[in-house]
Amino acid sequence: MTGRASYNVPVPPWGLAVAAMLSVQLGSALSLDLITTLGPAGTAWLRLSLGAIILLTLARPPLRTIRRRDMPTLLALGMATGLMSIAFLAAIEHIPLGTAVAIEFLGPLTVAAMRSHNARALLWPAAALLGVVLLTEPWQSGFNPAGVGFAGIAAIAWAAYILLTQRIGDRFTGIGTLSLTVPIAAITAAVIGIPQAAGHLTPGILAATAGLAILLPVLPFALEMFALRRMTPTAFGTLMSLEPALGVLLGLLVLHQQPSATQIAGILLVVLAGAAAQRGGRRRPRSAEPAGRAAELDSVT
Repeated sequence: MTGRASYNVPVPPWGLAVAAMLSVQLGSALSLDLITTLGPAGTAWLRLSLGAIILLTLARPPLRTIRRRDMPTLLALGMATGLMSIAFLAAIEHIPLGTAVAIEFLGPLTVAAMRSHNARALLWPAAALLGVVLLTEPWQSGFNPAGVGFAGIAAIAWAAYILLTQRIGDRFTGIGTLSLTVPIAAITAAVIGIPQAAGHLTPGILAATAGLAILLPVLPFALEMFALRRMTPTAFGTLMSLEPALGVLLGLLVLHQQPSATQIAGILLVVLAGAAAQRGGRRRPRSAEPAGRAAELDSVT
């Protein structure tokens, strides 16, 4: 038995994957108080900036290996990350956390269907979309088009993030990709984020945001990386399909967002569609250590 195997025995890989999802959703739920003070873009900018500092402390970005043709993809990936962060935080300002996660999840599901060689794979985004309709209940007076719209933008940005990560992941691996793209994401968010956050930065706000930056992206990246070393991408992606359900759970426990029976049925549809999408059309990653959330996304597609 190797030293690594002995070290990994106490925590099963599925436990690491679930812990990563819980970290992401807890970080999102706890961001709501900051959103009230800093605004969604201000919160995204500060969280990404502090996350970039932490990542740059942990790893030196592979600047010497960057080629000129890599730059457009790296810049686009960083910008997609920044837009995804802003849009998602703007969404949870208006709609429940689980609903926002489910809508955002349409991004990777659609990419999975588009990449599949099986026409039946198109059923899964359609099923997830039906689940989202049940979740958002557009026939009710409480329907919030702004929140749904922001979550839809986050889904589009997530889909773009998948495709760009797969492209650049063939050149850079692991924390190297994050150390290159998260600073770009922070700069992207700064365009709107700095004006929103101006005048509201205090030592307490900075400390709280630093903690959130650890919850997302630093801790999930590490947990996912360790989990993927001991799981197949299909198993990992199937587990990650539970993320919308965990969003509902954290929304209930932390934010006291109580879903209706119809909304519970909707979230189950999204989870089942995400799990079913794992069975075909996946692009096998070339990298042994995909970058952070991109590991999840590559497994979905």
